[in-house]
Amino acid sequence: MLITIFTLSLFALGGLAGAPVNSTGCLCTYGKPCWPTADQFAELESQVSQPLIYPVPSASACYPANDPSGNCTQVVQGWTNGNWRSSLPGAMEEPNFESFIFKNGTISACYLNTSLGVPCEQGSVPVIGVDARTPQDIQAAGYRGVIRHDYLGRSAGRGSFVVWTHKMKNITYDANFTPQGAPTNETYQALIVESGVQWHEAYDAANQNGRMMVGGVCPDGSIGAAGGWLQGGGHSSLSPTYGLGVDNAVQITVVTSTGDHLTVNNYRYSDLFWALRGGGGSTYGIITSVTYRTYQQLPVVMYFVQANVTNGTVMKELIGGMLRLLPNLTDDGWVGYGQLTNTSVTFMGVNPGISTVTGNASMQPLTDYLLSLESKGVSSAAVITPFDTWYAWFTWVKQSASTTGEDGANMMITSRLLSRDTLVNQYADVAEILYDCQATFNMVGGGKVSQVNPDSAGLNPTWRNTIVETVCSVFWAEGATAAEIAGQIDQLKVWIEDMYSLTPQAGAYFNEASLFEIDWQYTFFGSHYSKLKEIKDKYDPYRLFVVAEGVGSDEWNEELTCRW
Repeated sequence: MLITIFTLSLFALGGLAGAPVNSTGCLCTYGKPCWPTADQFAELESQVSQPLIYPVPSASACYPANDPSGNCTQVVQGWTNGNWRSSLPGAMEEPNFESFIFKNGTISACYLNTSLGVPCEQGSVPVIGVDARTPQDIQAAGYRGVIRHDYLGRSAGRGSFVVWTHKMKNITYDANFTPQGAPTNETYQALIVESGVQWHEAYDAANQNGRMMVGGVCPDGSIGAAGGWLQGGGHSSLSPTYGLGVDNAVQITVVTSTGDHLTVNNYRYSDLFWALRGGGGSTYGIITSVTYRTYQQLPVVMYFVQANVTNGTVMKELIGGMLRLLPNLTDDGWVGYGQLTNTSVTFMGVNPGISTVTGNASMQPLTDYLLSLESKGVSSAAVITPFDTWYAWFTWVKQSASTTGEDGANMMITSRLLSRDTLVNQYADVAEILYDCQATFNMVGGGKVSQVNPDSAGLNPTWRNTIVETVCSVFWAEGATAAEIAGQIDQLKVWIEDMYSLTPQAGAYFNEASLFEIDWQYTFFGSHYSKLKEIKDKYDPYRLFVVAEGVGSDEWNEELTCRW
């Protein structure tokens, strides 16, 4: 996890603690008179367990182009790999968030393509930071935090200070875990993960104990298990069966802006525990560990289908028909991931604890629907595959994607959380938009997700009505001008407006959206915003934590450097 900090007026939350804003009411960034001196940085270094770090852009090892300063081959090989990117304190999931666009259109960046002839510059990558290995290191490094797992660039900060928790990797399995303050008969078979643990590491540890758990899924398993994923809500390939991440965290430890290291759960600091589960990352404090309940490993079946289409009108019909069928699939326990192009759709469904026969029967309506379109030029092929355990399926996913990755592209996205009612009654209108943007969709709601009390966590209540998260994306090549990037963003805004007009009462996933969502307070937090703001004010009295479109950020200017 990466925590960027703009304020360094006084470092420590303990003996050196002080107000996070200077006399102008603004945060301090590199190059300003208020920026700490070399002696002050040396003092901080004496208080933490590791030497200070000096992050650089992810492509910096390839420069100078005629005499690379590092292993450029390794950079090229790891560019799209999330695990490689997370191992670098200066790397972001999308390299465009490492760059910085000035108001005059000039771009400060460090491109992988050295043939562009552009010098490698720092861009929005933090300039110095702490390599945190313990909660005490975090307490020593007063900061303004942001989350790592998101698609909005919240991990970047031009001229900022970073607290890097990637190497906080302790994992503990406790078969009889009782939350602090809970009745002695309330126990869980739980896994405790520190803030640097990634989901592939957590899954390995759970599997070694014959367990599985609700967690993030990406091809390389690089998503952090105890940071932004949870604080944004945390959807999973097991969500229709066991709920979201926020429904499975039973205890959290967190450092607040007052320097306290708190243990929070339903019995201790229950309001903060409520807010940390879905109320947005790096807004209330910095999480140092999360305790999750685990489940007995189960066999799973995987359904995979690809359909090819030659006609745009038919493709839209196909998309709409699929959308209309998805609620029934989540009722049967399926999770699913789909990818659309102008001429094809691929869909992978996963369901734990059922047989191949049951899986085939459950998916038959979708199979039959695709076959019914053969007369309109649709060709499709479906296969269902059993796996002995959920972990075996996850291992297959990792191996299948071992030579590729989903990071390293210059992109921005927007998401929308669609309800059963929308899918059943507005599927044709939704299909038009998804066809236009060649969307991906995640069928990660319904089932257990919809059965949980909407007010049980700080999460946007709209999640409890959600069946599918849709995602539209824009991309651009390295070296694109500010005007070209703005053109892509304008297209993204069109899709945002179209989806908002169609579903004004819906929301977006905090971790997977854009900075241009309409009415972001409601879109990300729904009716919980005011309560979340009260909790933030209580536990962050120094206003150290502010992230783009996070709770309380409406009190700051657009650059999040000065309060109104």
